[in-house]
Amino acid sequence: MADPKGFLTTGREVAETRPVGERVRDWNEVYVRGSLLPIISKQAGRCMDCGIPFCHNGCPLGNLIPEWNDYAYRGDWAAASERLHATNNFPEFTGRLCPAPCEAACVLGINQPAVTIKNVEVSIIDKAWDTGDVRPQAPERLSGKTVAVIGSGPAGLAAAQQLTRAGHTTVVYERADRIGGLLRYGIPEFKMEKVHINRRIEQMRAEGTKFRTEVEIGRDMPADALRRRYDAVVIAAGATVSRDLPVPGRELNGIHFAMEYLPLANKVVEGDFVAPPITAEGKHVVVIGGGDTGADCVGTAHRQGAASVTQLEIMPRPGEERSTNQPWPTFPMLYKVTSAHEEGGERVYSVSTTHFEGDEDGNVQALHLIEVEFKDGKLEQKAGTERRIPAQLVTLAMGFTGTDQENGLVQQFGLELDERGNVARDADFATNVAGVFVAGDAGRGQSLIVWAIAEGRSAARGVDRFLTGTSALPAPIRPTDRALTV
Repeated sequence: MADPKGFLTTGREVAETRPVGERVRDWNEVYVRGSLLPIISKQAGRCMDCGIPFCHNGCPLGNLIPEWNDYAYRGDWAAASERLHATNNFPEFTGRLCPAPCEAACVLGINQPAVTIKNVEVSIIDKAWDTGDVRPQAPERLSGKTVAVIGSGPAGLAAAQQLTRAGHTTVVYERADRIGGLLRYGIPEFKMEKVHINRRIEQMRAEGTKFRTEVEIGRDMPADALRRRYDAVVIAAGATVSRDLPVPGRELNGIHFAMEYLPLANKVVEGDFVAPPITAEGKHVVVIGGGDTGADCVGTAHRQGAASVTQLEIMPRPGEERSTNQPWPTFPMLYKVTSAHEEGGERVYSVSTTHFEGDEDGNVQALHLIEVEFKDGKLEQKAGTERRIPAQLVTLAMGFTGTDQENGLVQQFGLELDERGNVARDADFATNVAGVFVAGDAGRGQSLIVWAIAEGRSAARGVDRFLTGTSALPAPIRPTDRALTV
């Protein structure tokens, strides 16, 4: 227990953001640097001795939230960092990017604003980096076993770090030119600066993990060659196939998947381009999809100087308060205003795109939509509500349907898929192919970063048991575990 009076005397305060007019002119993180430390100890003190900490149920990693809140309240940052890393390999990622199901499950949140768990988490880890409390943890001895990890997103990195620390020689293969997966090229710099990835990679290199970029398993290296070279393989290739919108005019120039658009903006920040090949500058931009990826497109378009930005969502506008059919401690669907939405643009709910309109050169110029509503569980169009909006750049941010099968990875390994098209696995995260395991979105389907890290940690235990017959590595989740929802 931290402050005995806690939330009785202290209200909820969150990280301070930089002025909109300032931050849309650069790609730095939107938060004011150092703004949390003066307030975070008191915020951590709002975490009370609630008896059963339901925040543990909300977090698939099983983060020891009351413990590191207590240490942060008392100013023992080294102990707080140790407790944080006991369950989470990359708290600087989750502290910035996770939608915080732990806060939705916070007991205080039953009738008051929840503890700012994410802000405390990111304050602890940023302080730990500043004070040198984050150090490489090289294994005491090597096992003589070798493991290949396919994919360097959060699941792949977590599995690789756990297996390296267990003494196995681990090599991470990434098809992009830099390590990080969607953390690198799917998350805009204003949400997480890539220095946080870079220093974790350096820590992992110092521990012994090896990295191979620009190698796509299935195309650049066949699966059988990988299996011959390594004792075990972890497939953490993600669910990277974007959901398409097959309506008339889809073939027009200027209509792109979000994951075609966002990586190019990140490559500009990395110095690969002076200007992005796909840009929103001076254009009317329409983002189709109301989730976090859509918001990333909105914020990116603002920074590129879009003439206007409109975000479309087929579902109704969520409420601002938890509804009765989404009771505590489940994760509620609430109306969320991200930093990108604060920067401008229009959000339109309960609409569906009917077709795109182009000019004589084949470039998209407008989008036609119609209002929709749910009746008897079915989505129906509302007659007479059609309208046209200008659109010279359209990004499709409607989620992902599964792992890439065009590169031959699934077929070459001979992997079985489940009914949803994900790679099937057993209780140890093992596939139907001996020595081949799967972690993250490739096996779970599109999910959150915190679930990806939990998957990577759990799969690492399965691999360790396969290689040695036993394992002391933690497994925070089972393949069948799902988020706490209704």
